[in-house]
Amino acid sequence: MSAAPSLTVHKMHGLGNDFVVVDRRAAPVEVTPALARALADRHRGVGFDQLAAIDTDDAADARLTFWNADGSLSAACGNATRCIARHLMEETGRDALTLRTERRMLACRDAGRGLTSVNMGAPDTHWQAIPLAREVDTLHLPLDGDPVATGMGNPHCTFFVADAAAVDLAAFGPAHEHHPLFPERTNVQVAQITGEGRIRVRVWERGTGITLASGSSSCAVAVAAHRRGLSGRAVTLELDGGTLHVDWRDDGVWMTGPTAHVFTATLTPSFLTAARTEPTP
Repeated sequence: MSAAPSLTVHKMHGLGNDFVVVDRRAAPVEVTPALARALADRHRGVGFDQLAAIDTDDAADARLTFWNADGSLSAACGNATRCIARHLMEETGRDALTLRTERRMLACRDAGRGLTSVNMGAPDTHWQAIPLAREVDTLHLPLDGDPVATGMGNPHCTFFVADAAAVDLAAFGPAHEHHPLFPERTNVQVAQITGEGRIRVRVWERGTGITLASGSSSCAVAVAAHRRGLSGRAVTLELDGGTLHVDWRDDGVWMTGPTAHVFTATLTPSFLTAARTEPTP
């Protein structure tokens, strides 16, 4: 078997929600589920919550594709979108641009003070669009805990609780990620209203597990809280990794927060060759 070529990747994070980013604009690279899982391994690979690829696009400044740590695809990743938007704005010297994802075109802009904003678009609140397995009231799902379902390009299930820190998220998250009501699995959030316009949030991401932050989850929590009458449209979310600001406006759900470009590295041909296939269990 011929050796795979080396590959340059970027490590980025938004509030500790971390990503490996592959820029395919100059050199197309096939990302397989096996490669995604190999890169996600924090001991033998690089480690990430999501993998993102940047491609050229005829109608947008770039096109983004996302993978979860288990190798499955995701249609949206808000914090990765903000990280890549910041990277591309620094590359081009611009303060605004448009990125295409599987879900839709996303407007991104420099929010000043080192912060980056992205418009994640209008939320999906109809059961078929989220999607759910059957017609139910998405504001009051027929599950213990009375959660809210929201679509932000990926499905979300938000539980409002008295004490977010007291929830055993390592058990609670997967039990709901794989619930039959969610045919494509779901992201799970436990959210605690801590004050006017402030929400404490912990996140379980489908295909990944517990994460320090999640952009699309933050947007889903903000939408769910406003639909429930628990907050206004603009809220501050306190996640394990830091603070995000979300504002559900007429043109979509805007999310603003910090980003970091940690390093740029080159993956060796031997690693990429080994990552083409996985050992049989």
